Amino acid sequence: MAMKPKEALVIIEPKDIFVGKADAPITLMMFGDYESDACAAANEVVKQVLAKYPNEVKLNFRHFPLTNIHQRALKAGEAAIAAGQEGKFWEMHNLLFEHRHNLGTITLKSYARDAGVTSKVFLDDLMNSTFGWQVRGDISFGQQKGVKEVPTFFLNDVKYTDAITLAAFSKAIDAILAEHGSSAKTAKKVAKKRA
Repeated sequence: MAMKPKEALVIIEPKDIFVGKADAPITLMMFGDYESDACAAANEVVKQVLAKYPNEVKLNFRHFPLTNIHQRALKAGEAAIAAGQEGKFWEMHNLLFEHRHNLGTITLKSYARDAGVTSKVFLDDLMNSTFGWQVRGDISFGQQKGVKEVPTFFLNDVKYTDAITLAAFSKAIDAILAEHGSSAKTAKKVAKKRA
């Protein structure tokens, strides 16, 4: 009797996990560390941005744990990715920042349950670092983009260097939307002239 081949695990990568409307014209990419107080504060601003621009902005969080000072941030990143496999990334993400000073492996399982994760192998995945390569991939991607500290933001792949406040983000987002809108209007005018 032939043995059935083991099914390959299809992993939803961090680059494919977004919070917000899928077709939003602006991608806010945040490189962060779940043990960082500065990242937790920035996450609160990100929530405000997403609430103010629900149709215009989507978040793509990328893991950049500063493991030399935050030993549990890498495992927390793995936990967020594991939760993302069940569509519970945002819930887990917010719980991790809320409890950033208590990110032991067993408490991560408890937070996952609170976030609505139902996987029976969640703890095994953490213990076996099933999603460790995805976190390391984000670190490498961040280094390629010049990320050296957290939080670091990009708006539509352009590094954002202004203050991490709702007002400053709004100014940058409104400028992109105005540029995006005028580009679309210009394209329509050109198309009309050609017709």
